Amino acid sequence: MMDKKPHIKPYIYGMLAGFGAISLSILFFFFIYRFDGFGDAVSTMTGILMPFIYGAVIAYLLKPVCNTIENFLHRIFPQKMHGLANMLAIAATLLFGILVVYALVMMVVPQVISSVTSLYYTAQTSIARFMRWVNTQDVFLDNATLMGYFNDAYDAITSNLASLRTTLLPSLQNLQGILSSVGVGVINVVMWFKNLLIGLIVAVYLLASRKKLVKQAKMILYSIFKPRWAQLIQEEVLYADRMFGGFINGKILDSAIIGVLCYFACIVFKFPSALLVSVIIGVTNVIPFFGPFIGAVPATLLILIQSPIKALWFVLFVLVLQQLDGNVIGPKILGNTTGLSSFWVLFSILLFGGLWGFVGMIVGVPLFAVIYDIIKKLVFHGLRRNGQLGQVETYHEEFGDPDDPAPAPAEAESGTEIVIDSGEE
Repeated sequence: MMDKKPHIKPYIYGMLAGFGAISLSILFFFFIYRFDGFGDAVSTMTGILMPFIYGAVIAYLLKPVCNTIENFLHRIFPQKMHGLANMLAIAATLLFGILVVYALVMMVVPQVISSVTSLYYTAQTSIARFMRWVNTQDVFLDNATLMGYFNDAYDAITSNLASLRTTLLPSLQNLQGILSSVGVGVINVVMWFKNLLIGLIVAVYLLASRKKLVKQAKMILYSIFKPRWAQLIQEEVLYADRMFGGFINGKILDSAIIGVLCYFACIVFKFPSALLVSVIIGVTNVIPFFGPFIGAVPATLLILIQSPIKALWFVLFVLVLQQLDGNVIGPKILGNTTGLSSFWVLFSILLFGGLWGFVGMIVGVPLFAVIYDIIKKLVFHGLRRNGQLGQVETYHEEFGDPDDPAPAPAEAESGTEIVIDSGEE
C-alpha cells in the first residue's frame, strides 16, 4: 500500500539521526556530571591514570609518523632485522616529536619576551610623549573643563592605587596563606611534569606494542560478543579511528600551512612580531569554525601595540587568509571528513567546548561525527526491520547525500540485508 504522504518521509532520517545524537550526548554527560558519586569516582580514576592518558594521546598523535618510518625501514632492512627497524622507528618518532615541541618553544618564548618588553617600552614612551604634549598645550591648561577631567582621572588612579595597597597589605601579612597557595601551585607544576614524563614512557610502550594490543583487543571482543556483533563493533571502532586520525592530522597539516603562509605574509608586509603572530594563528586554526576568530584577537592586539595602522591591515589579511583556508586549502586536505553539516559542526563545538574547553573544541567534531554515524546506522537498521528501506532511496533522490548510497530497488523491495557505507576501503 502506497504511503499517502511520501514527501514527509525523507525528513525522518535526518530528524531521527540528529535527535538521537543530541539525546545520547545529553544523557551521557548528564549521567557523568549529575551523579556526584560517579563523577567523583571518575575524577579520582582520571587523576590516577593521567600519565596513561598523556601517553595514549602522545602515542596516537605520533602513530602515523611511526608507521611511515617503520614501513620505510622495513623496505631497507632484511626480514630478520625488522625488530631492530621497529625500535629505530620508535626512537626516530620520539626524536621527531621532541624536536617539534622544542622548535615551537624556541620560536614562541623569545617572541613572547620580546613582545612584553616592547609593550613596556612602547607604553612608557607613549605616556612620556603624552605628558610632554600636555605641558606644551596652553589651551589645555587654560581650559578648566579639560583640566577638571585630567585631575579627576589622576585622582581616580591615585585612589585605585591606594585601595590596591590597602587590599594587598593584609594579604601580605597572611604569609601562611600565600605560602600555601604557592606550595599548591608548585606541586601542581611538579605533578604535571611528572605525569608528562611518565606519559612519554607509556607512549614508548604503546608504540612498541600497538599491533599486539590491537590483536588482544580483537580476541577479547570476539570472546564476549557473537561474531556478527563483534564485527560491527570492530567496524565502528575502525571508523572512529579513521575519523579522529584523519580529522586531527588533517587539521594539524592545514594549520601548519596556514601558519607558514601567515609568517611569509607578515615578513612581506612587515607586520611586527611575525613569528609569534604566525604561531598563534596556526595553533588556534586547529579549532574548527571559531579558531580563526580566536587567534585573530590576540594577534591583532600584539600588532596594535606597535602600529595601529598595520593592525587594521592585518585584520584584512586574516580575513583573506581564512577565506583561502576555508574554500581552497581546507577542503583539499580534509575534504568532507566528518560528513556533518555546518549546523552540527557548530553544535558539537559549542557542546564539547563547554564541557572540556580547548580540548573539547578540537575533538568535539570527530566525536560527534562518530555518535552521528552510530545513530544513522541504527536508523537504517530500524528502516530495514520495518520494511521501509524505500525511504532511503527517496531521501537520496531529494537531498543527494553522497555518503549513504541508496539501496537498489530490488534490495529495498525484498528487504535484503544491505551494507551501509561507513567510509571503509
